[in-house]
Amino acid sequence: MSGRGRGRGGGGPGSGGGGRGSLSPAFGRSRGRGRGRDGGRGSSSGYNAPPPQPAGASAAGSSSSASTISRELQQKLTFQASSSGSEVPVQRPEEQAVTEERKLPPASSKATRFPQRPGFGTVGQKCVVRANHFLVGVADRDLHHYDVSITPEVSSKKVCRDVMRELVKSHKLSHLGNRALAYDGKKNVYAAGPLPFSSKEFIIKLSDKGDGPKREREFKVSIKFASKADLHHLQQFLRSEQLDVPQETIQALDVVLRESPSNNYTVVGRSFFHPTLGGRGELGDGVEYWKGFYQSLRPTQMGLSLNIDVSATAFYEPISVLDFIAKYLNIRDLNRLSDQDCIKVKKALTRLRVQHTYLGHVRRYRISGISDKPTNKLTFVCDGIDVSVVQYFAEKYKIVLRHATLPALQSGSAYLPMEVCTIVEGQKYSRKLNDRQVTALLRATCQRPREREQSIRDMVMRNNYNNDQLVHQEFGIQVKPELTSVEARVLPPPTLKYHATGGEPRVNPRVGQWNMINKKMVNGGKVDSWACVSFSRNLDASRFCQDLIRMCSSKGMVFASGPVLPIQSAHPGQIEKTLFDIHANSTARLRDCAVKYLQLLIIILPDLSGSYPKIKRVCETELGIVSQCCQPRHVRKPNNQYLENVALKINVKVGGTNAVLEQAVQKKIPFLTDRPTIIFGADVTHPQPGEDSSPSIAAVVASMDWPEATKYRGLVSAQHHRVEIIQDLYNCYEDPKRGMVHGGMIRELLRAFWSSTRLKPERIIFYRDGVSEGQFNQVLLEEMDAIRKACASLQQDYLPRVTFVVVQKRHHTRLFPANHGDRNLTDRSGNILPGTVVETKICHPTEFDFYLCSHAGIQGTSRPTHYHVLYDENGFTADALQTLTNNLCYTYARCTKSVSIVPPAYYAHLAAFRARYYMEGEYSDGGSSSGGRATREQRAELRQLPAIKDNVKDVMFYC
Repeated sequence: MSGRGRGRGGGGPGSGGGGRGSLSPAFGRSRGRGRGRDGGRGSSSGYNAPPPQPAGASAAGSSSSASTISRELQQKLTFQASSSGSEVPVQRPEEQAVTEERKLPPASSKATRFPQRPGFGTVGQKCVVRANHFLVGVADRDLHHYDVSITPEVSSKKVCRDVMRELVKSHKLSHLGNRALAYDGKKNVYAAGPLPFSSKEFIIKLSDKGDGPKREREFKVSIKFASKADLHHLQQFLRSEQLDVPQETIQALDVVLRESPSNNYTVVGRSFFHPTLGGRGELGDGVEYWKGFYQSLRPTQMGLSLNIDVSATAFYEPISVLDFIAKYLNIRDLNRLSDQDCIKVKKALTRLRVQHTYLGHVRRYRISGISDKPTNKLTFVCDGIDVSVVQYFAEKYKIVLRHATLPALQSGSAYLPMEVCTIVEGQKYSRKLNDRQVTALLRATCQRPREREQSIRDMVMRNNYNNDQLVHQEFGIQVKPELTSVEARVLPPPTLKYHATGGEPRVNPRVGQWNMINKKMVNGGKVDSWACVSFSRNLDASRFCQDLIRMCSSKGMVFASGPVLPIQSAHPGQIEKTLFDIHANSTARLRDCAVKYLQLLIIILPDLSGSYPKIKRVCETELGIVSQCCQPRHVRKPNNQYLENVALKINVKVGGTNAVLEQAVQKKIPFLTDRPTIIFGADVTHPQPGEDSSPSIAAVVASMDWPEATKYRGLVSAQHHRVEIIQDLYNCYEDPKRGMVHGGMIRELLRAFWSSTRLKPERIIFYRDGVSEGQFNQVLLEEMDAIRKACASLQQDYLPRVTFVVVQKRHHTRLFPANHGDRNLTDRSGNILPGTVVETKICHPTEFDFYLCSHAGIQGTSRPTHYHVLYDENGFTADALQTLTNNLCYTYARCTKSVSIVPPAYYAHLAAFRARYYMEGEYSDGGSSSGGRATREQRAELRQLPAIKDNVKDVMFYC
């Protein structure tokens, strides 16, 4: 990057800028083989995987300039070990890159250096909040790590813990030097000092009480010394004297703190659940909730912090299998299950543990499936004779099966009649909760800030860490039982600009919200052709359309007074046919008009749910129609608030803009308006647990207007199941006829920005959602590499400065007012004020991160969003990034409230969620998880998303 210091913004080579000058043809239409060609269908919101390579084409990682950039990026993200073994920090962006080429480290490497905190912010009103982080002190004792292997190998962590507990009970005095052990349930065990051996094997006999009397299993346990944790290194890191995170030491201490709850409660991830930890309650359909707590040890500026939060999750009810089926299917007559019902039951019960007691003791099984035949037609060979299952139970156990027409449960080769089995207690319900269950769970667990804080205090007191023999006496760990008081600042809200012809062209939001009274959209869209169809009965669609058009017009839109086609009603069973007919008829009607396609279709949904995915798939990928769906309950009794919200959505869907930041128009926002800047948002959504073949969906959105940064174009792409790294940010291959063919979502969006603004971005701000801390290295190295290559493929030496920020919503840090009664420091729900930012004490010891609560609470306790900067060539100050992020949260198009997550990331989530509807019902809707990179073979098997039509792809269709 030696050329980066020359003439930024002046358009010279290596300037990374260029404004309106020095444009490569790649930013416009590709011409000429030497510079490379674009792959695929151009900039498409339905962006798919790279185009198929013709015969004879060879894959290539990048063009020569992209390869150079990739090497340069690797140099900036890795460190060089000196001859003494000490580590030298990474060079800053403004420094010249060293010329020595270094190999890209593996994803698990600790070599990645994230930006150091550039200082602390000063903008905003200072205040104090309390955080659910508890300071942890550690005595200066030796921590010894030992590897554990148990033979035969066991997949159940509970069984592994039972084995290790028996080992300690039997051999603590004789072979373990009277030391207690902390075990992680897998391969690692820790001791507060050396054991009397470096390697030893034990034979452990475990009596499985659940499997009947006199049943014992024998295990061989090997324990071998692995390492000694370096507490001095940990203290150096916490004092910012050492940049490397001593992850192994922190993991050891975390295992110690989790030992007691792991033995006493049901473990789900980092949370613990039990009916005694706050109760249980029904969610419906054979599912119940248990309450519990989340616990995680992490390094912070104040030292080691134990993050504790109350939690709740869904479990199977411990009821008979027949009762579960009746509840799950919502039926009474179990003897008349349809084939479809049997498929649902099989999915719900597979891998579930059940038990029976007809042998006089409890026996447990794991369900592997259900039989194809009913129980009364199942036979097996007993003493050389074919015996029916019904006959066997009647003669052997004196049990008359009353539901023999049902299929039997299968566990390996064994058949179990459903009516003699009961679901074992404490099994997490891993399937997606339905709407009723979600509502019931939220109602049962929603707590206002004051109550939640007290629940957390009570949980810490209950856990009683400082009187735990293993934690306190053996390992010398002490947990301070008070929540942490943290200095915070409340950032001021931005001023929003509306159209000058409205009564209020400027608005200053109060407590994160405002309204559309006396305001007009800053750029009202124009709708010359529209239509409406209702799939619901007993409502006046014509009257609703009149009210909606009146509202849109009053807010600044230009709306044709009448529809292209007469407003019609249709049967919910004819959705697809009706939509195709509307498209054909409207196209014929508009053939001689200036606008030759239907610009908007207002759709009133059926009274029964389930049709929305099909409507969006057909409209957006088959017909090219922008649609606005409305719930029938709102159409029957529309109020002004509802009509305003729908008008906001329609405006951005037809290319308008609702409001902009006044400072953006005035070009007074640092790091945004001083030079052409494009803001990206990216997310990957994953299928729900149990959907093993469903793809993950990646979405990337980017701002298409500057300096306003309010219009975001979105691209979506399917990738292999649970792959978190976005696969199609950049791709290329060598074609024997066309030369290097480039593609990818970043490249397409950069070209779209140029087409929209006639400007070449000199700065990239990339908000990446959905990444866990364990994936920071891999995501940064691979996705930053793709960004660099995409830029270089457009123009040689095109190096816009990049800031890469991870956006995390799935965490358990909560911030509470220091004084719950002070109305100057709380919103109406009792939460901290919108704009509250925290960057001290509970944040990373050295890296650039902060918590921002940018929204007003509605119910329950607000969750701040955590922003962590992984890469920063732009040199953001704390104030600049925090203020920019907070201000952007006021530009979300769908409502007149600030939102909890920065809009580019929010839009990416919406786009990814929408794209799952395009899979034509083949896959289920998703939850969230993560994984690594797909193999080439896996990727080849992947069925790509259908392309979004031209009439839709250029607007914010996902809103």
